[in-house]
Amino acid sequence: MRRFFVEPEQVGESAIHITGSDVNHIRNVLRMSLKDTLVIGCQDGREYTCYIEQMDEQEITAHIMYVQDTQAELSSKIYLFQGLPKSDKMEWIIQKAVELGVYEVIPVETMRTVVRLDEKKAAKKVQRWQQIAESAAKQSGRGHIPQIHPVCSFAQALGYGQRCQVRWIPYERAEGMEAARKRVEDLVPGQDIAVFIGPEGGFDEREIQAAMEKGYVPLTLGRRILRTETAGLALLSVLMFRLDDKV
Repeated sequence: MRRFFVEPEQVGESAIHITGSDVNHIRNVLRMSLKDTLVIGCQDGREYTCYIEQMDEQEITAHIMYVQDTQAELSSKIYLFQGLPKSDKMEWIIQKAVELGVYEVIPVETMRTVVRLDEKKAAKKVQRWQQIAESAAKQSGRGHIPQIHPVCSFAQALGYGQRCQVRWIPYERAEGMEAARKRVEDLVPGQDIAVFIGPEGGFDEREIQAAMEKGYVPLTLGRRILRTETAGLALLSVLMFRLDDKV
């Protein structure tokens, strides 16, 4: 069934009012008709099964048949702090991270970041990344569109991540796998989790030290060195398996 997203203010007592680019997509791309059914996710954590009641060029009114809490979200909010990679790797990382259940993605400039974006280019990139996140959320049946933040500095990222009860920074010199497994096993559903992933070349030791001073825990991902586009997704896969308690 086709899936779309709306903001809470678009949801009425018995109907949802769809506006913007989704109107053209529903009418002219998908060629949906009156009485066709669709699922509408809302950032309030609920999803609505509806049928199309009215439709014109500016707005589609979808009558609510029934509503339920979304079943697609993990029991914890995972914040991925991703060191800016080269080329278009960020697009791929965001798409797959959304599929795996990430709650927000925060692009980070670090000491070893090769890509440096000026303000104008960064804004365009973030807009593109947000579109990818929305598309991936629809495709994977998410009940939430993860927010893609503006690019920030490493210090800003450390500050933002302190809202999370669990703060991990994978690092090749961290203690062994037994300790890493224990940390995963000790997770409590509902805890917010910050995951920091370095760019190509990884983190500078001074960054690791700064993170530890802010309460971040270095974590090994095994004896192999993972690429930046692999490391975060490997850890997200483990967290999805540990925290997906709705199946």
